[in-house]
Amino acid sequence: MDHRTEAAVHLDRIEEAAARVRSFTGGAALDAGIILGTGLGGLARELEDVRELVYDDIPHFPVSTVESHHGRLLFGRLRGRTVLVMQGRFHYYEGYSMQQLTFPVRVMQRLGIDTLLVSNACGCVNPQYRAGDVMIMEDHINLLGDNPLIGPNIDNPDTEPVWPRFPDMSAPYDRALIRKAEELALEHRIPVQKGVYVAVAGPNLETRAEYRMLRVMGADVVGMSTVPECIVARHMGLRVFGISVVTDECFPEALKEVDIAEILATAAKAEPGMTALVAALVETL
Repeated sequence: MDHRTEAAVHLDRIEEAAARVRSFTGGAALDAGIILGTGLGGLARELEDVRELVYDDIPHFPVSTVESHHGRLLFGRLRGRTVLVMQGRFHYYEGYSMQQLTFPVRVMQRLGIDTLLVSNACGCVNPQYRAGDVMIMEDHINLLGDNPLIGPNIDNPDTEPVWPRFPDMSAPYDRALIRKAEELALEHRIPVQKGVYVAVAGPNLETRAEYRMLRVMGADVVGMSTVPECIVARHMGLRVFGISVVTDECFPEALKEVDIAEILATAAKAEPGMTALVAALVETL
């Protein structure tokens, strides 16, 4: 299959999936797409007039294999805005290609969203951060060893402007949304950090030496998601807002063994503030 044919097949699959979801939503205009990571699952409870579609019923959609990640697409109203919510995301370490794990973002764009909000759990390497903190993503570093734009450019002739071969990433996370989120955090008395997220492939956590390296490189937190979705969203001209919950402290001289139950408990404690901030931000769209 040549590159032109490969790109056309990918676009056909995107449109097939979009058609299935469009029949589910009734073709409603959408204000935003939201990807729920660990720490933002409670947002689903805030939705009104909610309907759900399991990923298995969407053509070409991957299926989440990670504990705590559901496999449902939710459609409903959040603070007066119509949203499409992914309850369960995909990761590179699950064995999916970059194109597969970002496929839902392309589908949401075809359904009309112009803003993508993404959440994740992470470990902090910045010594000023603590477990339970919420961080607004200001920038990122891609250490996944791959990029979802490698291969034929998915260049949809129906878009204007055409999706570029070399998309700009000088501001991957929308500055206006970041400013608004900071204002809302202050208004609602929700403590937040603002910093740089580095994405690694996982699924193992890092060594002491690796945490030292990441901090020297300029990272504040480290995780295993979000960056591919952001790259694809920016490729298609979407505004992106990213938010992280710090679930563990990754300080080399005081590193403890990972306790998944403790990580999930920390995320649960931070969830109310994180949910309130994202919901308030959606209301301003």
